[in-house]
Amino acid sequence: MKKILTCLMLFTVSIFAFAQEAAKNDVILKLNGEELAGKVLKITDNEIEFAYAGETLTYTLKKADIMKVTFASGRIEFFNKPATAQPAAAAPQGGPGLADHHNKVAILPFGFIRDGQPADDAVSEEVQNEVYAYMNKHAGVFAILPPRTTNAQLIKAGINRSNIKGYSMDDLCNLLGVEYVVDGLITMNKTTQTNYSSVSGKSKDDDKDRKYNASSYGTTTQNYQTKMNLAIYNDKGASVYEQDRASFWNTQDAYRNTLEYLLKRSPLYSK
Repeated sequence: MKKILTCLMLFTVSIFAFAQEAAKNDVILKLNGEELAGKVLKITDNEIEFAYAGETLTYTLKKADIMKVTFASGRIEFFNKPATAQPAAAAPQGGPGLADHHNKVAILPFGFIRDGQPADDAVSEEVQNEVYAYMNKHAGVFAILPPRTTNAQLIKAGINRSNIKGYSMDDLCNLLGVEYVVDGLITMNKTTQTNYSSVSGKSKDDDKDRKYNASSYGTTTQNYQTKMNLAIYNDKGASVYEQDRASFWNTQDAYRNTLEYLLKRSPLYSK
């Protein structure tokens, strides 16, 4: 028993030490969405010298490929923010134009496919509002348009979920008067079911004959497989961030954790 307790204590201490060490890493976010965790050794005019966590080999990265570095201290330094587009000559009818769009962000209604069928607008807008609530808390220099404002402008322009694919992302930026638009798709499918059962009862002596009354009940939990795609485009129509991720959990609301995971790693996130 002593040996088991000792092993458990050593295992716990090792995990804690590993977590502490991981928390001290610098994290480099590249323009393609790739993350590199380790130590930034040197920054020059055009390059960053970097070593992966636990390694001594030094790599040289071009600043042109780097979006930002989050240092172990918590400080964030941007190296290559996407360029701001010039105002377009003509905006789609009903749009405010791009006269003052710098650092403005609009969140489009998210696509939501459940068991192969598109969910209704209420579900799509619920996710849109959840994205807004999270991004607005970590907006930094960015101004996030409320979903109601975004949706009202889309409706005025005659854009809905059935025809939005006919518009390019720079068209939508132009229409909404923003520098970036956030777009996403959640796919959820039922998988297995987990059954839980329980038996309860009591016994009593009656004329020395033992009697036992028992009852049983069970519950069934539906499991889901959830995948998410999150993309951010600028007013030139270029993708500045795009990631796909499958949810770790199998619950119906597992997409929320996945959504936060992807947003936290986007170039629009600030602590």
